[in-house]
Amino acid sequence: MEESSKKIKILYTIPNFDTAGSGKVLYDLAKGLDKSLFEVHIACKNNKGNFFAEVEKLGLPIHFMDTTTPVRPYFSLWSRLKPFQNFIKKNQFDIVHSWHWSSDWTEVLTAKLAGSKFVYTKKAMTWGNIHWKIRSFLSSFIVTINEEMSHYFPYKQNQKLIPLGLDTNYYSPDLFVKKNTDTFFKIITVANLVPVKGIEVLIKAIHLLDNTKIRLEILGDTRDNYANNLKKLVIDLKLTNQIFFLGKHIDVRPFLANSDLYVIPTLNEGRKEGMPMALVEAMSMGIPVLGSNISGINYVLKDFPELLFEASNEKALAQKINLYVEKTRDELERDGNELRAYCLQYFIEEKFIKEHEELYIKISKK
Repeated sequence: MEESSKKIKILYTIPNFDTAGSGKVLYDLAKGLDKSLFEVHIACKNNKGNFFAEVEKLGLPIHFMDTTTPVRPYFSLWSRLKPFQNFIKKNQFDIVHSWHWSSDWTEVLTAKLAGSKFVYTKKAMTWGNIHWKIRSFLSSFIVTINEEMSHYFPYKQNQKLIPLGLDTNYYSPDLFVKKNTDTFFKIITVANLVPVKGIEVLIKAIHLLDNTKIRLEILGDTRDNYANNLKKLVIDLKLTNQIFFLGKHIDVRPFLANSDLYVIPTLNEGRKEGMPMALVEAMSMGIPVLGSNISGINYVLKDFPELLFEASNEKALAQKINLYVEKTRDELERDGNELRAYCLQYFIEEKFIKEHEELYIKISKK
């Protein structure tokens, strides 16, 4: 093959495809890249989670390894970087694109030692320690996913905002018949059930409303202490006939299609939200949404400030929910259609993939 016609070899690294919504985004990106221009590989720690079977169906090379290395003890770090360095060199990857959530900088150091360009997507709002700054300084390019993130790197010219994209043909209300025609008002939230998600705020808001017409479905893995605490709260507040824990589901679309309102009540602390894809999925499914006014969520809803409420404020959330409870079915459908149209304009998968292809071609030539 002539030099000018060589494919650009890209290695995507991610801890796993089981614990974050970004795994689905990476799947869509790896699937959608023009295979006549790019050769795509994936490196991850394990094959855990039901969604991994879908990743395997892509037919791409998948390498099981830990691409990060503990920095201590420092005296042996160089030698411990060698296995991953040799792997990159052997496969002659032009670009290593990390979707790792952490501030680890050994991954970028290894890629540079191996002669590859290193890109990372900043997924969460954690920042401030020296490790993030080292990771960012060493990176060839940084992809941000909301406007606030760019302030983390004021002197980094090689950065670009590329909002996460969604397959709006897959997340489409046209694929489902809405069954919720009964007298209940169904609320749904979909989350990795960890404390920062603030699900207790939503539960308390429903308690404040004291309306037996309201039903809440919580989708997410319930096998940890936080989920157990939420279940206890539901019992203590005597809401077991209104609030239901449905566990984790690969395909959340049927649940979204049968709901009247999606709520994302993430707290304004910790890692917060980068760009919550569960929120975008709900919007694309054409249902109304409400979200706490924090980074990531307020980026997705920047043109809909009326859909935001103060984080951790169950009274404010209850008031917002009540406005939707009082709406007619036609009004709810109109609001949902407006949000779907917004997704079709700003968060489509095709635009997301195209911008990454242009980025990879640009930096591979430098």
